[in-house]
Amino acid sequence: MTGRTTEQHMEHGKQGKHADAALIALDWGTTSLRAYLFDAAGNVLDTRVSTAGIMNLPVPAEEGGFDAAFEEACGVWLAPAPSLPVLAAGMVGSAQGWVQAPYVETPAGEDALVAGIVKVRAASGAEIAVVPGVLEPGALPNVMRGEETQIFGALSGMSGQAAQETALIGLPGTHAKWAVVEGARIARFYTFMTGEVYAALKAHTILGRTMKLPAAPDTAAFLRGVTVAREHGSAGLLATAFSTRTLGLTDQLAADEQPDYLSGLVIGHELAGLEAVLARRDVALAGCAPQLIGADALCERYRLALAQFGCTGAQVVREATERGLWRIAARAGLVRAAA
Repeated sequence: MTGRTTEQHMEHGKQGKHADAALIALDWGTTSLRAYLFDAAGNVLDTRVSTAGIMNLPVPAEEGGFDAAFEEACGVWLAPAPSLPVLAAGMVGSAQGWVQAPYVETPAGEDALVAGIVKVRAASGAEIAVVPGVLEPGALPNVMRGEETQIFGALSGMSGQAAQETALIGLPGTHAKWAVVEGARIARFYTFMTGEVYAALKAHTILGRTMKLPAAPDTAAFLRGVTVAREHGSAGLLATAFSTRTLGLTDQLAADEQPDYLSGLVIGHELAGLEAVLARRDVALAGCAPQLIGADALCERYRLALAQFGCTGAQVVREATERGLWRIAARAGLVRAAA
């Protein structure tokens, strides 16, 4: 009797692992693509990660770049099950994406997102349902793409009553978002260019000239920056940022403390701004228990910084993207909601 080769065993195991596949879901951003394969109960069977974000496709978009990236990420899942439903969220639905899914306006709930889904057909024949972003109109409009899916993923982890109450959800990152959710709808949100400004100040201003990369994150220097922003930041970041240099020139801040100090400054100014806009609606940041979505190390920094503002109840949400994609797919009828 002829036995299976190692490769055949591996392929057989993979097919068995994927036999219960019910949904392919994509978190497709500017610089990366993360694909998830779900079973019928909403569990993730497999994950594939690619650098093929919408601005980094394997070939130009007009030459089939989106099809190529999709096939590379998901072809192995679709080959045995070409009729699997596919849902995608993020910048793939922007004007520069595969297909434009126009923004839905606040207050935006899951039903509004589902109603705004736009579909595109891949060269392989698969139909991809693309989730729209959210727009808060006004004199200074605000937009998000991808974060709305994570926000509803965070809500899925809350009890029924809590999910209907007011919640504050933070998404730290290059462009940090803070969303106020009321009655399970995104009521309003704020964007802070914290991560991008920090990177620009380090790389393209005189502040970076005296900095030295620390061997490990310096929490004390970080919290010092947060405190300066909170206690001496009334003149704004443009004024306090220069202290990164002057404290170094006067031997009050070591070169390897300066990167974390500046990080604390910009995050501290972000939270001071958040505190101010919440106060306009008689909401105290210190009285909130925010949900944080993002990388563990960054969320921990925000948790420490929030504590300096008296906000000690922040919690990190796990698997918000996966849960949000599944939740929207179920609401859209692409899969049957798990009991």
